[in-house]
Amino acid sequence: MQGESVEIPEGRAHRVRSRSRILVIVVGLACLLVAGAWIAYGRQAKTQQQAKAPGGGTAAPPTRPVPVVVAPVRTGDLSVYLTALGSVTPLSIVTVKSRVDGQLMKTHFTEGQVAHAGDLLAEIDPRPFQAQLTQAEGQLARDQANLANARLDLERYQRLAQLEMIARQQLDTQQMIVNQAEASIKMNVGQIDAIKLQLTYCRITAPITGRVGLRLIDPGNVVKASDTGGLVVIAQLEPIALVFSVPEDSLQPVLRRFRTGGKVPVDAYDREGRTKIAAGTLVAIDNQIDPTTGTVRLKASFGNTDGVLYPNQFVNARVLIDVLHDAVLAPAEAIQRGPQGAYVYVVTGDKVVQMRRVQLGPSEAGVIAVRAGVADSEALVVDGAEKVQDGARVEPTVRKVGPAGAPALPGAAGTPNAAPRTPRPGA
Repeated sequence: MQGESVEIPEGRAHRVRSRSRILVIVVGLACLLVAGAWIAYGRQAKTQQQAKAPGGGTAAPPTRPVPVVVAPVRTGDLSVYLTALGSVTPLSIVTVKSRVDGQLMKTHFTEGQVAHAGDLLAEIDPRPFQAQLTQAEGQLARDQANLANARLDLERYQRLAQLEMIARQQLDTQQMIVNQAEASIKMNVGQIDAIKLQLTYCRITAPITGRVGLRLIDPGNVVKASDTGGLVVIAQLEPIALVFSVPEDSLQPVLRRFRTGGKVPVDAYDREGRTKIAAGTLVAIDNQIDPTTGTVRLKASFGNTDGVLYPNQFVNARVLIDVLHDAVLAPAEAIQRGPQGAYVYVVTGDKVVQMRRVQLGPSEAGVIAVRAGVADSEALVVDGAEKVQDGARVEPTVRKVGPAGAPALPGAAGTPNAAPRTPRPGA
């Protein structure tokens, strides 16, 4: 039977060929996957080796430094102020009124002028009071004559009574007549003094030294003592007061400085807080806190010799409550804020950025006291912080910081009223 061929059925041969093709395809795919993995591994190893290389032709090129603006941290004194909106109030304000009824004859002042105490302001028609004075003086003369006659009669009755030629009752009656005449004279003298006082009131004088307001009544009108409007208003402008309110939480620092006995400086700025217009001192603190607002009123006095402060003017009052000596001062622009608190970007000597958490203190005029986190002379990023992150290389440009204690604008960076910066994602 040697040499005989075995005949394989056609269906079975087809299945064998199909399995062979599938096996070849599977083996080929496995080889491709192994080759791809090997190539990827080789490229990753090469990349890591180049990244670890010290700086040569085979290492990856360095990242480009980010340009930033930096400002140095410095040590100095920082004045801490308390800012509040206040209203200028005259120390004295008087509405000049007539104290007698009569016709206003003449005014002796110019609207807006400065009048001194005792200056003549207006005149009331004095003729009715002069006529009354003449009548009262005539009545006084008549009563004085009656008193003289009664005293002569009293002397006669006294001699006759000693001789027992008249009854004692007549002597007592004459004595009462003398007493009545004396009382009548005293009443007439008082009436004369009252009329003379009314004549004095006909000349209206300035009760205080101050600026005269607009005239409220013109000559020719009849004025009365019961009129509520008055003739003119005089306000004392030198010195002048500023009344402002501070929160009750800020009262204790003010009290501590006020009770030392020294002068507490108060500066007045315009409504925008940009321009200092006057300098004064704190003179009084109210004796109670307003329960509806939780504030307490303070009063400051200003010389106002230049007349820059005007009654009812709204100004910003800045009270010096403390001075921090040898404080670590940083520009407020360098302070960043995130969910975990405030932080800064410090540029080291090799121009690499370090992110540091800081503890902040009071701020003033774009300068903020840092209690912990940075040291003197370190450079902080003040512009371009949004482009850097911890460990980045930078190209710094130094910017100088202005002196501490300069006037601060309400809402400016570094002040308590400043709007917080937008936190960086993930900071």
